[in-house]
Amino acid sequence: MCKILKGDFLKIMNKIIKALFFGLLISNILIFSAVIYLDNSIDSEFKIKSGEALNISSAVPITAEYNGAKLSRVSGNYRVGEEFEVDLKAFGIIPISTAKVEVIDELQVAVLGTPFGMKIYTDGVLVSDMTEVATQNGNKNPAKEAGIKAGDYIVSVNGKKVYTNEDLGYIVENSNGEKMRFEVTRGNSKIYFNFSAVKEKGTEQYKIGIWVKDSSAGIGTLTFYSPSTNLLCGLGHGICDDASKKLLKINSGEIVSAQIISVEKGKMGAAGQLKGRFNFETLGDIRLNCERGVYSEFKANLKFSDLTEIALKQEVKEGKAEILCTVEGEAPKTYSCEIEIRNSNYNSSTQNMLVTVTDKELLEKTGGIVQGMSGSPLIQNGKLIGAVTHVLVDDPTKGYAIFAENMLETAQLVSEQQLKEAS
Repeated sequence: MCKILKGDFLKIMNKIIKALFFGLLISNILIFSAVIYLDNSIDSEFKIKSGEALNISSAVPITAEYNGAKLSRVSGNYRVGEEFEVDLKAFGIIPISTAKVEVIDELQVAVLGTPFGMKIYTDGVLVSDMTEVATQNGNKNPAKEAGIKAGDYIVSVNGKKVYTNEDLGYIVENSNGEKMRFEVTRGNSKIYFNFSAVKEKGTEQYKIGIWVKDSSAGIGTLTFYSPSTNLLCGLGHGICDDASKKLLKINSGEIVSAQIISVEKGKMGAAGQLKGRFNFETLGDIRLNCERGVYSEFKANLKFSDLTEIALKQEVKEGKAEILCTVEGEAPKTYSCEIEIRNSNYNSSTQNMLVTVTDKELLEKTGGIVQGMSGSPLIQNGKLIGAVTHVLVDDPTKGYAIFAENMLETAQLVSEQQLKEAS
């Protein structure tokens, strides 16, 4: 009888030990997975103002430690521009990663929300699409066969600079079928191609089988003016070619004042659009077109007296916010919305937040977010937190937004580059 009880006891203990082992194993796997997730979703660089604490938005409490002690508040001992490294821990005990912290001044800009027009000219001519050329010997595409792709920029032919579509067309049409040397930029690389044009059947003109563009124009929304850099910042995303979806490399361009004359309301499956016209009052020259927006040197006589503080990304909270945009005329209005932080894109350059329009008036006028509203400022607790960048075609009440901090950071880089070029 005792032997049976002892055997049963051992079996029970064995089951308990196995259960504890598997429970511990699963717990370790979950903790490891959580650490990896947090490491990928939390940024590795933060800016913080003197006298303030570093509060990180996350699904679990995250603390920052400096030299083994919790960083509760940046004291006045730190100078503006000073950088130091902190250890990030979940629940104050589980190490996640390290992050760089930079001490900054208070960031203030003039919030806009006004429409603007863009007139831009590319650096070379952009290959937007490829097309077959019908010849006596069948369809041919000399450019494609040589290796040229949509998204490439043709900057010269036979050593002669190409600035416009007409420049390229004239050279090709007068080539007499002789081999030409094309200088092409692809991304940051320079490539050379040697090939001949073919004669198109019917027109008897020489062609190389591409569609190109040398300029673009459109309507967008200005986000803010930065007094410290003298730059106007807008769109929150880059200007791309419609066909190739590549960023346009701008050789020159300007932004002008504009007004909204009508709205094409958005609906599920079809993005709406603001329609406007240029007022042709030059506001500035474009200095940069990148994934974070369009940045222009301010040249107008307008004065901005009211300045608004930019919220650092860790200050942005999920919940209620406001969109400042213009859907009629030239004057912006404020509309209500909801903000959701995209943890997967928290440390990304763009599309950091999901915006849902909740304002009945704006929904009635536009259906939500439409093309042309890109760059519309987002305000929360009296601070500029970001700008609308994209609409979700399947649900026009929603769209993506970029952190204002990211846009200002780019403006500061543009300003620094200008100073280097001037010195």
